[in-house]
Amino acid sequence: MSIKKYNIYQFVNKNTAPLGLFTAILAVSTAAIFIRKAQTDLSSLVIATYRLSLAVIFLFPFSIRKIIRERQVIRGRNALLLIGSGMLLGIHFAAWITSLEFTNVVSSTVLVTTSPIWVTLLSPLLLKEKLPKVFVVGLMVAIVGIVLISLNGICSFSPDGMHCGLEDGFNGREGIWGNFLALFGAWCASGYMICGRTVRKELSNQSYSFLVYSVAALTLLAISLAARQPLLEVDTSNLVWLVLLALIPQVIGHSLLNWALGKLPAAYVSLSLLGEPAGSAALAFFILSEKPSLLEVLGSAVIIFGIYWANKPRRSVEEADPTL
Repeated sequence: MSIKKYNIYQFVNKNTAPLGLFTAILAVSTAAIFIRKAQTDLSSLVIATYRLSLAVIFLFPFSIRKIIRERQVIRGRNALLLIGSGMLLGIHFAAWITSLEFTNVVSSTVLVTTSPIWVTLLSPLLLKEKLPKVFVVGLMVAIVGIVLISLNGICSFSPDGMHCGLEDGFNGREGIWGNFLALFGAWCASGYMICGRTVRKELSNQSYSFLVYSVAALTLLAISLAARQPLLEVDTSNLVWLVLLALIPQVIGHSLLNWALGKLPAAYVSLSLLGEPAGSAALAFFILSEKPSLLEVLGSAVIIFGIYWANKPRRSVEEADPTL
């Protein structure tokens, strides 16, 4: 029985897409940690604005030639879709980053990564895609998980049982308001993906990412100026966290996710995003000493199972037919 010898180059070449996707999940998992570090001195809107603005600056040298070549595609309906995608992306970051002021990393990242469920839910209405019956079961299961995590802001466990009270629901980092903002961020992210799905087929990853990030940055800049945020009051120590936030989760993480969509089925890429809450929770536990509550652990497990179940039919079809 012969043993095949593989070198590191053969292994990487064979597993390029999975390795790229795994790297993307590791990168985006660091976002909540960098945000928490920056939030000690900066507001959420300032952090979100710098994240997208710095990402645009970093991507400019690698994108401008592609945009010039593809300028004929960036007009009419495609231009409107790009603007819509960018505005929704900017609002998504504003809502999600703000949620981290009121709730912890586990609740925020789990709720904001429910976007695959909402994308599939809206597909029959906006994209004329048939909704599988099995998906309805997965959606209902995920909603139960969302409710469990949302209760974390108003309920607690003790030896006497579970106690709930609305009077404390909006106070502290684990308030229900933070959970709602994270969920609202997921809805905006869903709209961003739906708007971008059509134009992404005609535009390269470099052009699409740069243009959408640019619109998102302008949206956040407008919101920050309207809210009179101190955009220029950023010292060197805070700038380090903002640069890391723009480079690692945004430029590396999100760009690799967009790249992976050209290599792997969309459902597989979408399903892999469920690794972000686990990665963020692990980093939060070791770096921020945040321990998840029983409701957060239970709700996270239910949401992950629900999204996995909802994506099973789509994933099976796409794996059977690699042309999809």
